[in-house]
Amino acid sequence: MNSGTRNLLLLSSSRLHGHGFLEHARAQLEDLFQAKNVKTVLFVPYAQRDHDKYTATVRDALQPWGYAVEGLHTKTDLGRALREAQAIFVGGGNTFVLLKQLYDLQLVELIRELVLQQGLTYVGSSAGTNVATRSIHTTNDMPVLQPPSFEALALVPFNINPHYLETEANSQHKGETRDERISEFISYHERPVLGLREGTSVRVQGDQATLLGERNAKLFKPDGSAVEYAPQSDLSFLLQP
Repeated sequence: MNSGTRNLLLLSSSRLHGHGFLEHARAQLEDLFQAKNVKTVLFVPYAQRDHDKYTATVRDALQPWGYAVEGLHTKTDLGRALREAQAIFVGGGNTFVLLKQLYDLQLVELIRELVLQQGLTYVGSSAGTNVATRSIHTTNDMPVLQPPSFEALALVPFNINPHYLETEANSQHKGETRDERISEFISYHERPVLGLREGTSVRVQGDQATLLGERNAKLFKPDGSAVEYAPQSDLSFLLQP
């Protein structure tokens, strides 16, 4: 793996209260795309059912900023489209649906190779961020479809929990909390999980990772402890295998 070529932006969410679609991440996306002179983005809409509508939503957001958007689902040769792409954006929705489609279309290994070996720029949001990590075990979604494996693209060697949210202190809810669910995963797998609150993201450039946004992220460590990291924190240690 030539991890030095990585150019990734892993968003917790595409929407943030008080902002339009992707608006909160505009500066982050422009910085990412400018690093590789990206003008056209190949959108991967498989996490939602209506691929045309989803692609149009992304196009409506990015086109006014000067970026053309094409849907991977419209291409007759998916492998060629990916190999010729300047950047790919894997959108959110249901993580199980997304990963199953990537496996069914035999795209998992190809995307991994293009991103890690060829330096293809990768944007993930929510489900698209989940599949960029080692596995989708820490998604919040229901398994409405069953992929052949929970192992994902492994563009980074740790797990993420997008839309991370703690239970309110005064809540009367007595069911499992998000923290308890993540802790359960760690008890079986003993690897770190980064809880990304909405509006935050991880920017990966080669072997450097930085927390972006205006809120903290919570790292659940393999030993069962947890620590908060402030915006602009260096998270490069998470990229160590």
